[in-house]
Amino acid sequence: MTDPRFDVVGIGSAIVDILAHADDSFLAAQDLPKSGMVLIDEARAEALYTAMGPAVEISGGSASNTMAGIASLGGRGAYIGKVRNDTLGGIFTHDIRAMGVHFDTAPLSEGPATARCMVLVTPDAERTMATYLGACTRLGPDDINREVVADAAITYVEGYQWDMAAAKDAILVAADTARAHNRRFAFSLSDSFCVDRHRAEFLDLIRNRVDILFANTAEVLALTETEDFDAASRAMQQLCPLSVLTRSGDGCRIVTSEGMVDVPAHRVDTIVDMTGAGDQFAAGFLWGLCRGHDYGTCGRIAAVCAAEAISHLGARPNVPSLAALVHETLGLNGTPQ
Repeated sequence: MTDPRFDVVGIGSAIVDILAHADDSFLAAQDLPKSGMVLIDEARAEALYTAMGPAVEISGGSASNTMAGIASLGGRGAYIGKVRNDTLGGIFTHDIRAMGVHFDTAPLSEGPATARCMVLVTPDAERTMATYLGACTRLGPDDINREVVADAAITYVEGYQWDMAAAKDAILVAADTARAHNRRFAFSLSDSFCVDRHRAEFLDLIRNRVDILFANTAEVLALTETEDFDAASRAMQQLCPLSVLTRSGDGCRIVTSEGMVDVPAHRVDTIVDMTGAGDQFAAGFLWGLCRGHDYGTCGRIAAVCAAEAISHLGARPNVPSLAALVHETLGLNGTPQ
């Protein structure tokens, strides 16, 4: 097997995040469930944007955020996602390419506008999201660049894609392409409600195609239909070669058929915004794997990346280099110690 051109290729919803501070009264006035995510149409997206306070616009989407983390760590990344050739589509394309991430998915020339997510951050650092999916729902099998997937050590997919039939087919194409070229396929469960909607299909996907699974506590409990985290961990030993289960302030548990390793969280002085913590955690873990670090060290790297994400507004790294931060904090660089 030849050395891959890319460390990770991410596949997900190409979304422009529009971030602003808000208080609980604004959420109530807009009928937005605090700490939740609702899907809205284009008209409501425009109305909500008008009502919001000063905002910051930045390319987003879960897998795209992870690729931003990979780039900041010095990794070689690629991304597959659908935008339209409109203003927000241009912002997304510029942002991700400017970070050094390979992105060549053809944009829509007509149809729904580029997706956007209004992220309202309350003083307690909780995030409330209203998302218009738009063009990203048009991702399909023909958008999967098989050469890129074949030339990436790991293909990483966000579970939200499973809500869309064409994107589901695209995921299967990517998974099968990765396997055919002896590459690894990683999958994030994304959301416990997403798990509830697709549990049987997710279980089948995990058993037969997934090499690396990312899930938080709520997601893995939903997947295994138990309220006991230890029981869920044991179940994952039979389902997937490598499961990385995040536990917020309690760190993460790394589960394989041979055993389990608990890794503590990396503490920060002040939590500003939880947006993107899981995305950057995945970036750190995957980058560590691509650099040959053991699972425990990958978990420590991931914890540092997640901690950086929650220390500021927004889902992407806010330091000049995550690689430098990891080296300074853990004494690690790209080479296993």
